[in-house]
Amino acid sequence: MTDGERSAPAIETRGLTKRYGDVTALSALDLTVPRGELYGFLGPNGAGKSTTINVLTGQLEPDEGSARVAGIDPVANPVQARAAVGILPENGRPPSFLTVREYFEFAGATRGLSDERVAEAVDAWADRLEFRHKLDTLCTDLSQGERQKVLVTQAFIHEPEVVFIDEPLTNLDPIMQERVKRFFRTYREAGNTLFLSTHFIGTAEEVCTRVGIINRGRLLAEIRPSELDGDSLLDRFFETVDADSGEGAAVESGLAADPAAPGADSAAGEVEAASED
Repeated sequence: MTDGERSAPAIETRGLTKRYGDVTALSALDLTVPRGELYGFLGPNGAGKSTTINVLTGQLEPDEGSARVAGIDPVANPVQARAAVGILPENGRPPSFLTVREYFEFAGATRGLSDERVAEAVDAWADRLEFRHKLDTLCTDLSQGERQKVLVTQAFIHEPEVVFIDEPLTNLDPIMQERVKRFFRTYREAGNTLFLSTHFIGTAEEVCTRVGIINRGRLLAEIRPSELDGDSLLDRFFETVDADSGEGAAVESGLAADPAAPGADSAAGEVEAASED
């Protein structure tokens, strides 16, 4: 990486736009995330969060605008971009025909890691997330929580400087959620950048250094996590953007409490079933 790339923001977009037919999923997104931030991307399901991540990681090509991630243009160099960053997808599934250990070996090899580095990383993560006893289990035989631990590990296995994490606490028990959140903070404090997409207000408030609020593909505001306390601010954002359509209540229902809170999983499940990002 050149000196210019090191001094550039971790993530930067200008006029980023993505359409699916007549639907505009992203509308002229201007975003700057400095290095060393844990940036929260908060919005209801269908707001454009996952589309943003897919464009920034080279998995989708935008219709308009530009982006750079870790000094790389993900549109011009999608393969290089995917190798340079970590990606924890929402509702991801590791290959069913591989064991957990084989999956990590594959993930490490595609990112240029030596066998020794992969083994060291797997050893550390197996202790951190308590899945050593599952290393030789086929991924298809894992529980949902175990699969999430595996997906978290593969996102960080090559120690990327920028990591995109989409609803990272899904299916983890409360104790493991706290352990993962603690790791996120430590990883950021080491100078790395995390881009956390979520519709859980409590998660964004607790772990993020700054929060961008998105709805209908538009970045409405960037605020401090402390400003998320209470409903009045969020009510104002979502009622304002949907005043003409009268859909403020429906949009707000896509934002949920902390995933560890009683009843949060069932509420989130209902929202997910009704609308996908």
